[in-house]
Amino acid sequence: MQELTHYIGGAHVKGTSGRFADVYNPATGEVQAKVPLANKAEMERAVEIAAKAQVAWAAVNPQRRARVMMKFVDLLNRDMDKLAEALSREHGKTLPDAAGDVQRGLEVVEYCIGAPQMLKGDYTDSAGPGIDMYSMKQALGVTAGITPFNFPAMIPMWMFAPAIVCGNAFILKPSERDPSVPLMLAELMEEAGLPKGILQVVNGDKEAVDAILYDDTIQSVGFVGSTPIAEYIYGTGCSQGKRVQCFGGAKNHMIIMPDADMDQAADALVGAGYGAAGERCMAISVAVPVGEDTADRLIEALVPRVEALKVGPYTSGNDVDYGPVVTAAAKSNIERLVQTGIDQGAKLVVDGRDFSLQGYEDGFFVGAHLFDNVTKDMDIYKHEIFGPVLSTVRAQTYEEAIGLAMDHEYGNGTAIFTRDGDTARDFANRINIGMVGVNVPIPVPLAYHTFGGWKKSMFGDLNQHGPDAFKFYTRTKTVTSRWPSGIKEGGEFSIPVME
Repeated sequence: MQELTHYIGGAHVKGTSGRFADVYNPATGEVQAKVPLANKAEMERAVEIAAKAQVAWAAVNPQRRARVMMKFVDLLNRDMDKLAEALSREHGKTLPDAAGDVQRGLEVVEYCIGAPQMLKGDYTDSAGPGIDMYSMKQALGVTAGITPFNFPAMIPMWMFAPAIVCGNAFILKPSERDPSVPLMLAELMEEAGLPKGILQVVNGDKEAVDAILYDDTIQSVGFVGSTPIAEYIYGTGCSQGKRVQCFGGAKNHMIIMPDADMDQAADALVGAGYGAAGERCMAISVAVPVGEDTADRLIEALVPRVEALKVGPYTSGNDVDYGPVVTAAAKSNIERLVQTGIDQGAKLVVDGRDFSLQGYEDGFFVGAHLFDNVTKDMDIYKHEIFGPVLSTVRAQTYEEAIGLAMDHEYGNGTAIFTRDGDTARDFANRINIGMVGVNVPIPVPLAYHTFGGWKKSMFGDLNQHGPDAFKFYTRTKTVTSRWPSGIKEGGEFSIPVME
């Protein structure tokens, strides 16, 4: 049995808490490794090392810090296949999907190469008589991130790349379900030239999370995961005086107008709803066709596509559409919610409950499910399922459709499929959701824009990556200076004003 480690002070370090979590191969259901769960003392040791290393790193000029990111990009491309295979082995997603996970993180690293420009301050000459005023963007110090199982490469890079290029040290607490890729990323960062102690990986559970939240040295915390935990981390972190950004759950609606290209909409729904077994915070989980005829045509187009989905392990090749979910508990929760939908009156038009894969009977595979006639009072509509389940809610009008998305407690992403520009423009302007797609089912912004939801999908005032990341990981200091010339008459006792 492989025993994984922490990565502290530039070295792999065995856990000392005596506590471990099992790391599964989701395709077989077998335990393939155990990962140590850090205690408070182990986290404090990592923070101490980070604080000592960060001072010198912050003094390195931004251009040299950016060169580390340049080299890191090269190494990511070099090891892309290796990283994707390790990711698939622990998470279960297909190899192309795993490579995409790494690629979307890499793109944020590429954006961070522009740090010298992003970290420039402002300067005002002669703000007053003989007075100059300028601002500086300075690193926070030691920062931390708590990342989810569903994107074990992308989300860590979304956090640590901007944090580190801004001059901070970063402590990563990845998901204990698939921790190998984060450990590999830390090694690659140091191979790229990052000093030891600037990026450390400390595996753990709630004890490690609380150690982060209550450590006075840690200045900021980022989190991606479920909304209840996001609320806990945001509330606790803020109460401890930290800068915090937390991203929670989602229930993303896609509205299909009567004029939409139905084949295009159906293809988009299948990819967005069932890709990665639905384990994406930007997955489309609710289809909202407008009008009965639209709904009938949509279901007619969806059924054969959903029934044709190929489910299997990543080792089966690139023609597999999605793999297993991450744990047996996740599978059980999906199956429970599917049964709840049936019990509450939804029509299950594609039934994946009896799905079984020969040779992988103990794996965490879930067949594809498609519901019709779902209503907003049902549990499968209200709750995030995080599985290969698509719910269809029939709306009679555009206003009813947009109201469904606007009234839902989550506001991560949404989409509309239509050929009408006026409808699309109205939807984009009115919808109270953070990321909007127009004929684009998963509107994840590129690295040079920002990523973030609204309502109970996000807690904090700054988004991930893009310009907001440089704001989140720095604080502004403003200096007012005057260099006296000649002999002064004496002190001034009133507030200086412009003359």
